[in-house]
Amino acid sequence: MNKSTPLVNTPESVNRREACQIVAIGAAALVIGSLDLVAAHAKGSTQPVKEKVLIIVGDATETVDTLYPYYRLIEGGYEPVVAGPEKRRFQMVLHEIKPGWTITKEWEGYSIDANIAFQDIKPEEYLGIFFSGGRAPEYIRDHPDLIRITRYFFEKNAPIASVCHGVEIPARAGCVKGRRMATVAKCQFDLEVCGGIYVNEPCVVDRNLVSGRTFHDHGHYMGKWMALLDVARAAKTK
Repeated sequence: MNKSTPLVNTPESVNRREACQIVAIGAAALVIGSLDLVAAHAKGSTQPVKEKVLIIVGDATETVDTLYPYYRLIEGGYEPVVAGPEKRRFQMVLHEIKPGWTITKEWEGYSIDANIAFQDIKPEEYLGIFFSGGRAPEYIRDHPDLIRITRYFFEKNAPIASVCHGVEIPARAGCVKGRRMATVAKCQFDLEVCGGIYVNEPCVVDRNLVSGRTFHDHGHYMGKWMALLDVARAAKTK
């Protein structure tokens, strides 16, 4: 402001002062709110513990098949726990049948950190399990601890979801006999040779087991699995 300018209360200056007052009041409210949170924590008030849900991965696990359920679980108030053969970073891929192709085209996708190795998993600590697709299931399905974990969730009738090649894991574990499942067409044989029933639909629900064919079906089957998780979580809180 120029020194010769008189200090008068113009409408503009009043509006500026009011705006500054509003900002100051808002800042004070934030501070007070933060202090209230600290006080509540000091009194022992904590957020409810989130139920943990496993997502099974390995190198060449499909990116969309993995990240879609990962973020849906967070949105639903669950803690997604990524599990792999080792506790390390795994390289994901992108899979698609290109127009004019008869086989799958693969691109390198994002990478993801496994929070825990199969051997360290205590399945009773988890509410459900998700078998992601990609090439990973073909290579990790023989892992003895993964077989142990898979059988636990089937025996307990816990919420289970599978998409695309993910079916190869419960099939190898001997858990699909008589069960209706969707999977990518090329895995129909893997399912049926192990006693399962192939269904060519975007969402198949067989009691506690929910499945889809490929990542194109995520919007169809994921909500059904989340609903099963919600029921299981509610039952634990009773």
